[in-house]
Amino acid sequence: MQENNVNSVEQEEEQLIEQARIRREKLAKLVSEGKNPYEQVKYPVDNDSKNIKENFELYEGKTVVLAGRMMSRRIMGKASFSHISDKSGYIQIYVTRQDIGEENYMSYKKDLDIGDIVGFKGYVFKTQTGEVSVHVTELTLLTKSLLPLPEKYNGLQNQDLKYRLRHLDLIMNDDVKATFRTRSKILKEIRAYLDGLGYLEVDTPTLLPLEIGADARPFKTHHNALDLDMYMRIETELFLKRLIVGGLDKVYEVGRIFRNEGMDAYHNPEFTSIEMYQAYSDYFDMMDLIEDLYKTVTLNVCGTLDISYQGTEIHMGDWTRMTMAEAVKKYSGADYDEWATDEDARAVAKSLGVELEHENATKGWVLIELFDAFVEDKLVQPTIIYDYPVENSPLAKRKPSNPAFTERFEYFICGHEYGNAFSELNDPIDQKQRMVKQVEAKRAKGNTSAQVDEDFINALEYGLPPTGGLGLGLDRFVMLLTDSSTIRDVILFPTMKPKK
Repeated sequence: MQENNVNSVEQEEEQLIEQARIRREKLAKLVSEGKNPYEQVKYPVDNDSKNIKENFELYEGKTVVLAGRMMSRRIMGKASFSHISDKSGYIQIYVTRQDIGEENYMSYKKDLDIGDIVGFKGYVFKTQTGEVSVHVTELTLLTKSLLPLPEKYNGLQNQDLKYRLRHLDLIMNDDVKATFRTRSKILKEIRAYLDGLGYLEVDTPTLLPLEIGADARPFKTHHNALDLDMYMRIETELFLKRLIVGGLDKVYEVGRIFRNEGMDAYHNPEFTSIEMYQAYSDYFDMMDLIEDLYKTVTLNVCGTLDISYQGTEIHMGDWTRMTMAEAVKKYSGADYDEWATDEDARAVAKSLGVELEHENATKGWVLIELFDAFVEDKLVQPTIIYDYPVENSPLAKRKPSNPAFTERFEYFICGHEYGNAFSELNDPIDQKQRMVKQVEAKRAKGNTSAQVDEDFINALEYGLPPTGGLGLGLDRFVMLLTDSSTIRDVILFPTMKPKK
């Protein structure tokens, strides 16, 4: 059986090579006849397939000029049909020898191939079967396709190839085009929402002169002119807070982020985040904002607040809020308020079968690990978890009523985190102490390049007003609203290991 499969693959490759050879011969013939298809500079397109089909009564009998990729062809003697794919869909064209002339019709039959890009002029009509079509009076080959498209009915099936050859994936799969059109609409709706609240969209640096102490691992590069090692950003936060210091009270950035870490269904080394900061606000304001933003965008994009994700019904109109301690108690039975000491907390973790990452874990770290073990995957409907231990929240303000916790929240849907927010830490002394601890922790693990961002501390010393900040993962939001199972389905060109 395996030998048969190998032979089948080899035969298919031989057929593809032969088809490519024939197409190059056709190109050579066209060039020799003075019909080089690559010389066409522009084409006067004045319409598209979707508009014509949706407004047939308006266009019936009218002359239109369209262009697109030929996806099918039925030769029927002196008249033939093709389906053309353009930016908005498909439309059928009717081509006759009488209308375009003997020479052009023979070229259409013999020189053109499926996948070629053509321009055509003609009048709109309906066939006897009721299909809206264009009766062609002029046909122009605009680009010769030298490689054959995948077979029509099987399409492009190999998932790895779909990501590597996204251009081909888009040609063959309408649902893929729809996903990325939806992604664009989601981003447009988010921008419109924030702009409507008076936020200012800004851009901050992607290349940084130092590696900060945060947990995420950066990509390292080198600036030749400055002879300086530089790092791709792992967040946009520290620069956006500088802008709040500077008096821009509401800012946001749609930013490409780079993290030199693992890849899975929810992680790609290069992804898009949207971070927003608002002066004179706190994390409760950001809770209200994210709930309303998600409801608004979901309704405008999907037309409903009740959506389905991978077979699970999600009610985007209903959000739950719990502290981390409340959530851990609900799902594991462990009560943070009953732990008198760090040792008590570690004993509870042991009794629950949770192996702690740190031998001398504090109460805060134990709470975090119990949350990871018992809670996160239970948060299916939209849920905000707030009041995080100070141990894993170095940029969030402490709670005045309980300094062991910070005014931080994350929100979860379908058992995954979608965003992170704080009442931002604006005490430069406390901030520096926490950053120093971050750097020390990295250096204890052998990373000697991590540094405290002294320029950021300097900015805080001029005074950061009370500020609420929030970051959301755009790619995960798109996954949710397009019912996509992996982040690779919503990133046009996901990171892939090169093939030899």
